[in-house]
Amino acid sequence: MDPQDQERFREFVDARWGALLRLANLLTGGDRHEAEDLVQTALMKALGRWRHVEDPEGYVRKVMYRHQISRWRLRRPHREATFAAPPPHLGVPDGTATADLRIAVGQALARLTSRQRTMLVLRYFEDLSETEVAGVLGCSVGTVRSTTHRSLARLRTLAPELGGPAEMTTTTVTGSAPKGAHT
Repeated sequence: MDPQDQERFREFVDARWGALLRLANLLTGGDRHEAEDLVQTALMKALGRWRHVEDPEGYVRKVMYRHQISRWRLRRPHREATFAAPPPHLGVPDGTATADLRIAVGQALARLTSRQRTMLVLRYFEDLSETEVAGVLGCSVGTVRSTTHRSLARLRTLAPELGGPAEMTTTTVTGSAPKGAHT
């Protein structure tokens, strides 16, 4: 491009930039960044043919229209569905719920007496039967049942965030129902 054409192009851009940007802003739906990209793309295409362009503004506007239509066509089939909240099947479980449950259970167990804590740990975390817990602790099966019942009731009182009676007996840190749990 010779210096005379370069000067003519610079003068055109300086004089018409604002008007072209307003048009591009309308074409892009008010997205200023896309509007600037559209004007710059059209000017780059015009620059390559500048010597042959008789009506620079008409040519640049036509390039802008056609380029924006091409953008619309390209975007249409690739549009992503948007949701107010992601559907439940799209997420990848990250394990934070399990970690939160482990922390909550550990903190709740720490607030129990050592006897209550031992009874619940043996019964539900070690998955021992009432008879096995009674053998380990050297007490009767009735004592295991009554202490476990009172321990769960106190645990529900101390840590209501762990859930109600049905949830307490069926949800453990390992995620399985405890042996002998009544659901």
